[in-house]
Amino acid sequence: MKILVTGGAGFIGSNIVDAYIEAGHEVAILDNLITGKKENLNPIAKFYQIDIRDKKVADILLDFKPEIINHLAAQIDVRKSVADPAFTEEVNVLGAINLLDAAVKAKVKKIVFSSTGGALYGEIPEKEGADEDHKLEPISPYAVTKKATEMYLYFYHVTYGIKFTVLRYGNVYGPRQDPLGEAGVIAIFIGKLAKGENPTIFGDGKQLRDYVYVKDVCQANLTALTKGDNGIYNVGTGIGTSVNELFDHLKKIMKFKGSVVYAPPRAGELFRSVLNAEKIKKELGWQPTVDMARGLELTVKATT
Repeated sequence: MKILVTGGAGFIGSNIVDAYIEAGHEVAILDNLITGKKENLNPIAKFYQIDIRDKKVADILLDFKPEIINHLAAQIDVRKSVADPAFTEEVNVLGAINLLDAAVKAKVKKIVFSSTGGALYGEIPEKEGADEDHKLEPISPYAVTKKATEMYLYFYHVTYGIKFTVLRYGNVYGPRQDPLGEAGVIAIFIGKLAKGENPTIFGDGKQLRDYVYVKDVCQANLTALTKGDNGIYNVGTGIGTSVNELFDHLKKIMKFKGSVVYAPPRAGELFRSVLNAEKIKKELGWQPTVDMARGLELTVKATT
């Protein structure tokens, strides 16, 4: 298949590009390199340096003629979205609309969209985690833009016939991760521990998150190429890991002798965010294969 990956120089996007190329697909990357990194670019992929808001995106799609677009390009910093909602809306929603308009002109068959689980569902008290029908309570402009894009995908499907698959990720971590994303705490901790510095935990450290390894996320994206048409799927482990447990894992792996520093909790932070991923297991046959301990070992090895 011919696949265009927006945000393909970023953490998750570059890993997905590698997985697609390894599977034998022809891939092009669209990235403005503001947060993406040149060193993440797969040399086999064709690269277009452009912002998704640029009207020339249509020319690129007509040139490359992708069958599928995997859309990851976004303003992903939650704190920045709170500080500047209008900019986040411009990039994430208007940028997506510009991309979708271009996709119609280029006769793209399907869009695979990287959405968010935890940020959309809000506080999740259920032990089994939030499924795709869970009430949506986005508490950041970032999450609001993700839901808006999901709705636009449905509109473009009904109006123009473009298929879509929405993947709502848990907290993705792994090689090439940076501190900006929803699982950025792992990159921050590894950086601190590597320098021998004591990391900071905001709150009591008992906050739970559903951490999913990036290679498992790549497999979900590979599966979505041919399955899950017009569906929404959580991509997570269903297991909540506390920030304290996360630190303990990394302390052991990196043989860190220091300790953690506790600071007051940050306003608006969720206490429990765990996903129910039974739907994607049953309908698409996907399931996570890398547990937290192994995933952190692989991440540390690739990072330090």
